[in-house]
Amino acid sequence: MILTLTLNPSVDISYVIEDFQLDTVNRVSNIDKTAGEKGLNVTRVLNQLNESVIASGLIGGQLGEFIEQQLEDSHIKHSFFKIKDVTRNCIAILHQGKQTEILEKGPTISKKEGQNFLEHVDELIRQTKVVVISGSLPKGLNNNYYLKIIEKCHDEQVPLILDSSGETLVSSLKGLHKPTVIKPNIDELYQLLDRPVDESIDGLKQAVNDSLFKDIEWVIVSLGAKGMFAKHHNQYYKVNIPSIKVLNPVGSGDSTVAGIASALLNNESDDELLKKANTLGMLNAQESRTGYVNIKNYDELYHQIELLEV
Repeated sequence: MILTLTLNPSVDISYVIEDFQLDTVNRVSNIDKTAGEKGLNVTRVLNQLNESVIASGLIGGQLGEFIEQQLEDSHIKHSFFKIKDVTRNCIAILHQGKQTEILEKGPTISKKEGQNFLEHVDELIRQTKVVVISGSLPKGLNNNYYLKIIEKCHDEQVPLILDSSGETLVSSLKGLHKPTVIKPNIDELYQLLDRPVDESIDGLKQAVNDSLFKDIEWVIVSLGAKGMFAKHHNQYYKVNIPSIKVLNPVGSGDSTVAGIASALLNNESDDELLKKANTLGMLNAQESRTGYVNIKNYDELYHQIELLEV
């Protein structure tokens, strides 16, 4: 089973307003509410792959209950930890071909809640074979909080995929034990290294061999429409993907992470892992809904991917 952890989930509200205007009344032509944030996108895609998955994280109030109900409606297992504060809303206003986002900061986690959640996660890790941590940390938790989960996974010999960014990711890479997989995009790689990155093969090799990434088994760099560059131990790969019609790229990175988790669970080869990850990312981009893929189109895209050992 795969465990997905979303520590700062949200209810994602999408408002379609055909002619959005400031400082006046705007009427919504269409509304959609979804259990949101990166880890729950990963969870939905894994569920569509018919993988055994359980979602966990920190939730509170009626919005937390809404998230649980949405997962239950999709027959997805969950084991969240309840907090006193309230889960956040994240609003996207879709207008004139643009997207304006209004994001709440979310709840503040008490010291006791943070400690108790680690005990909750400890029990779940013992039942799973792969762990995925996605997204940001809520207020109240230190940037090194993920390190404690990484250590628990190391103790249980459970591979862990960490998909975060900024200081949270940097802090998570400085501990004694490392995540199994990280998946920065090219912009996040710039930020991690605090310097420009030459996007040639040699430049990317130099970047992923930075001391910050020492002892990480997989460093996978998303290059957008240019595909992916990956380092697995001492092997390097360039993935080239076909041109596709993109409807909604949001969540494609999370779908990619779902593919990585599925491949790790099933002990698939490097070739299969990278092709599966890219296929699912592209499938998500072809859909209007975030964190959804049309499995019927899987094989067609999978066989168009070119994988080169470089």
